[in-house]
Amino acid sequence: MEIHGAITYIIIGITCLISIPAFQNRSLFEKLLFNAYIIRDNKEWWRFFTHAFIHADWVHLIVNMYSFFLFGVIVEKTFYAVFGLEMGMLFYILLYTGGMVLSSYPSFEKHKNNSGYNAVGASGAVSAVVFSSILVYPQMTLSLLFLPIPMPGWVFGILYLAYSWYM
Repeated sequence: MEIHGAITYIIIGITCLISIPAFQNRSLFEKLLFNAYIIRDNKEWWRFFTHAFIHADWVHLIVNMYSFFLFGVIVEKTFYAVFGLEMGMLFYILLYTGGMVLSSYPSFEKHKNNSGYNAVGASGAVSAVVFSSILVYPQMTLSLLFLPIPMPGWVFGILYLAYSWYM
């Protein structure tokens, strides 16, 4: 049975199934976004995870999920090969969720007294996967749909970080 990439596809599916309705449902969007002040005052710690399943708009969602797709399948297959199926799945899920939480913690510390600071998107989790792929395959090259010029994976990683910071 071929399951390589299954976790990546499931995460993309769940993210789309939550993000797309949240584009139109402001109440849902606000219940899931990252707001350090609300996390601290209301003890809503789940927001460290849920913010990664909603995005600001279609472009944000598509860029994150496309980047995750490109690198996620590679990392997922590598984890299965190195750790075996069950442990590979566990470590891959931990990489993605760890990226969600660890990338948000500095913002939590910086903005826990700022009720106006909000963040959404899977950029931290996706960055964890992108850079894991680059570490394992430093010589990889990519050609993207919208930029059909071969580029080293590490160049894409830098461009993705710049985009994430900008967003």
